[in-house]
Amino acid sequence: MKLTIVPARMGFVWVRQGIRTFWKQPLAMSGLFFLFMAWVSLVSMIPMIGNVIALVLLPAMTLGLMAATSVAEQGKFPMPGILLVAFRSGQAKVKDMLILGLLYAMGFIGVMGLSVLVDGGLFAGVYLMGAPINSEKVNNPAFQNAMWVAMGLYLPLSMMFWHAPALLHWHGVPPVKSLFFSLVAIWRNFGAFTVYTLAWLAVFLVAGAAMLIVVSLVGDPGLAETIMMPIALLMAAMFFTSVYFTVRDCFGEMVPATEKPLP
Repeated sequence: MKLTIVPARMGFVWVRQGIRTFWKQPLAMSGLFFLFMAWVSLVSMIPMIGNVIALVLLPAMTLGLMAATSVAEQGKFPMPGILLVAFRSGQAKVKDMLILGLLYAMGFIGVMGLSVLVDGGLFAGVYLMGAPINSEKVNNPAFQNAMWVAMGLYLPLSMMFWHAPALLHWHGVPPVKSLFFSLVAIWRNFGAFTVYTLAWLAVFLVAGAAMLIVVSLVGDPGLAETIMMPIALLMAAMFFTSVYFTVRDCFGEMVPATEKPLP
């Protein structure tokens, strides 16, 4: 495993590769993303511990989407079972992946806990516990401040876990070291990841503007509510498809020669 320093323009390339690969297998990639969201939602419904379990499983499920992307890039159809690839890699790696998930859950809950100090738990209640949201909460200055604090604290957490599942699964890097290497990779390729983030922001803004134009031309306000969520989910699926390429280009090919191709 060797970190590759890529030029800033690779941020655009990653976005393009993600969108292009998604459209190679749009049914599979969108279906897998919806299944990913459904599993997380179902697990979250378990009383008392559901949200924590969902957080623990997120790194493994994210790895599954990366594996699906590697298959779709070859023009093959990734099957639903690929989302569980992290749990088909031997007891040692499964244990390490669960440790990684536990670290993620602890970090995320810590971020939410610090936001509680700002607004008394309004934002954490909505984001972590599924409390109802309304205009009164959104317009509350304390709620807004807590949101910005949480976003600021979540950024380094996200950077640590961006590459970590892939490094652990495909390169055998221990959980804590994978977090360190992930953080270093993003820092050393800060230009590319900045361009990548801005490019995706532009894509989402253009898609949203195009949708609003279509709705205004049709003249049916209810149409926006009907199509907004499916389009948003499709865009999110494309984004997650692109994640694989950011990891692969930083650390090289993600499937070792000794690993059989995924079905």
